[in-house]
Amino acid sequence: MGDKVFSILFDSSKHELFGVNDGYKVLQRRLKSMWQVHSGNAQISSDVLSGTDVLVLGGPRQKFTEAEFSALREFLTQGGRLLVMVGEGGERRFQTNINFLLEEYGIVVNSDAVVRTAYHKYPHPKEALISDGILNRAVNKALEETMLDSGSSNSGRDMTFLYPYGATLNVAKPAVALLSTRSCSFPVARPVCALYVGQKGVLGRIVVLGSCHLISDHYLDKEDNSKIKDVLFHFLTSDQVQLNAIDAGDPEVFDYNPIPSLDTIADAPFSCLQEGEELPSDHRELFRKQLYALDNSMLPAVITSYEELGVPYEPLRLISPQFECPLPPLQPAPNGPPLELFDLDEELSSESRRLAQLANKCTDVDLPYFLLQCGQVLGIEAASGEPKHVIEHVLTRLVEFRKLNQCGDPTPGALEEHEIIADHQDTL
Repeated sequence: MGDKVFSILFDSSKHELFGVNDGYKVLQRRLKSMWQVHSGNAQISSDVLSGTDVLVLGGPRQKFTEAEFSALREFLTQGGRLLVMVGEGGERRFQTNINFLLEEYGIVVNSDAVVRTAYHKYPHPKEALISDGILNRAVNKALEETMLDSGSSNSGRDMTFLYPYGATLNVAKPAVALLSTRSCSFPVARPVCALYVGQKGVLGRIVVLGSCHLISDHYLDKEDNSKIKDVLFHFLTSDQVQLNAIDAGDPEVFDYNPIPSLDTIADAPFSCLQEGEELPSDHRELFRKQLYALDNSMLPAVITSYEELGVPYEPLRLISPQFECPLPPLQPAPNGPPLELFDLDEELSSESRRLAQLANKCTDVDLPYFLLQCGQVLGIEAASGEPKHVIEHVLTRLVEFRKLNQCGDPTPGALEEHEIIADHQDTL
């Protein structure tokens, strides 16, 4: 490449999609190891381009003025190098007019997108994985000179690169196509990278790449994209570029045959212009009797089947219908059905707990109620009567438990207890 240190300028005056601080940071670090890299957002002019060897346009999204085009032409005439990268949709999507300059040198960026026709490795169809996409053997030579393919004996023919969100190019002489989409992508075998080498008084060079994403930070280290980057800057910075004349004269590309917009055609149907057939002189020929004829040829076989199945052959009888009895009119139920409410605490609590709750709830005035409720809690049958029956039942049971001999003769103390019970009953 010589001993000259090239000065590379990344332009950002046209609101480029990528810049050295946004999308091309990794590219900037790698280029700085060999050349001087700068970034500028001033309007392109002869003063801005003075001292610049390579100008990089990373996806311009604004239109160039005639003065800027004149400065670029002068820059190329004096030996400057220009790298132009666009993306899918071309000028129409990027809202630029860079083709106005490129078509003077035989290169035009199409307003389309490259997609892969079959899924392989990358899920998005616009991330097209292209194998064996080299069109000119000068690319192989450039790989050898940059020492990137020294271990391969196939001269880079099997190089695979990822072409994301890119467009195709139209390349005509004096420009030369370098890379193509091959057969696994659509459009099939169309150029995606082209090179123009100065001639007829123009000393500069132009490299056009249809995808500005290819050398971005996200895709630079995928597949062999880093090799593509080295080859492009080798063409821009080398002293001489010798292209293969055979490959340049007859590249392996197909014609660009765009298909019509099916969406637009579907929304705008056209009437049929075909003339109708002449009517016959006899109008009876227009009738198609075989389409709506009543055929009774199967009727004898149907009647015979009655005898074979043992079913009497008789006219159909009327089946009397069975009507359902009407139901009474429905009435709306604004409230839910009355259901008996249960106090779960009261039903499931122990006797001692229920007695404690009852004692806390009643006062001295509620003594009769308290006695009756205690009887119900304890399961005393006499609780349905008066409170004194509950007391009588409790005292009787208490006396029975205090007896020493409940089954035998009464003890001396038992007689006294019977007297106490009798006195208590008299008191009540």
